[in-house]
Amino acid sequence: MKYALIGCGRIAPNHVVAARQNDLEITALCDTVERNAGMLGKKFDLPEMVHKYTDYREMLEKERPELVAIATESGSHAKIALDCIEAGCNLIIEKPIALSLWDADLIIERSKEKGVRICPCHQNRFNKSIQKIRQALEKERFGRLFYGTAHVRWNRGYEYYSRAKWRGTWENDGGALMNQCIHNIDLLRWMMGDNITEVVGMTDRLNHEYIEGEDMGIALIRFANGSYGIVEGTTDIYPRNLEETLYIFGAKGTVKAGGRSVNIIEEWRFADLLDDADEIKARYSENPPNVYGFGHIPLYRDMIDAIQNNREPYISAEAGRRALELVLAIYKSAAEGRSVKFPLTECATKDFVGRFGTARS
Repeated sequence: MKYALIGCGRIAPNHVVAARQNDLEITALCDTVERNAGMLGKKFDLPEMVHKYTDYREMLEKERPELVAIATESGSHAKIALDCIEAGCNLIIEKPIALSLWDADLIIERSKEKGVRICPCHQNRFNKSIQKIRQALEKERFGRLFYGTAHVRWNRGYEYYSRAKWRGTWENDGGALMNQCIHNIDLLRWMMGDNITEVVGMTDRLNHEYIEGEDMGIALIRFANGSYGIVEGTTDIYPRNLEETLYIFGAKGTVKAGGRSVNIIEEWRFADLLDDADEIKARYSENPPNVYGFGHIPLYRDMIDAIQNNREPYISAEAGRRALELVLAIYKSAAEGRSVKFPLTECATKDFVGRFGTARS
């Protein structure tokens, strides 16, 4: 299967590794900064026949890939995705799927019209820990769900934001919830039943005057099934990343996933006593070298199979929209000082320009 990557920055190596591990034919790398594609090719010793482009439209026309991964700045995801869909390409789109619900809906609509598959890159769903928790959930081992919590307590400083000027801007990114926390927000919504009735949120910029978006966000979520969710996300933790955790609390079960990227099962308690907690913790925990984890490889494997067998990928475009919807609802609630009812039909990060004043250099 012919494959191309658009965007050769921070996350790009994970995509190249996943493409190689799944025997894709890497035909092209594209980045608006010419040296980025060249450096990525050299890093992985890719053959010269892997062409380098600075214009993805030219790449689409000349290479005609079957599967494209989009790993550019968030604000460009929708435009590039729509052009790729028009060219008949199946897509893996780095989070978030878009920065407006209108764009997300358009991606979904156009992909169905063209008969192509879209997979938003929420790779943590494939963590061994998360898959085991999901299995317990689907077997109803938790009993009635009470509430779940998602915590991302990380550190990002001036060096991180200065390396890419789009980071932290409303036009091309958003703040901590949209960039750093959306993976865990996706997991919380997925685990707790997906359907939400309302959200109350608060956000602030406490420690990063040089960005436009928030560096701290807290939200309370009411799910349609009667359960609740709590989100806490920040990039203000001193002096380095502390943890990313997901808790699920039910009448008959309590689970905690933690570690770098919710990749370690730290608590496993169920009333049915069907398994040994220590064995589960040892067997379904991983220690990845960074917060990106090991999920890209199985995500690619599933996407390839979805294309070959004409089915929806495990992580659908609609799932990407739901994660986006929840973050935008938190933003909207915080900005307007009220609860926000679901479904949310129109909202975009650009709606919050000036929320915390202008960024200072």
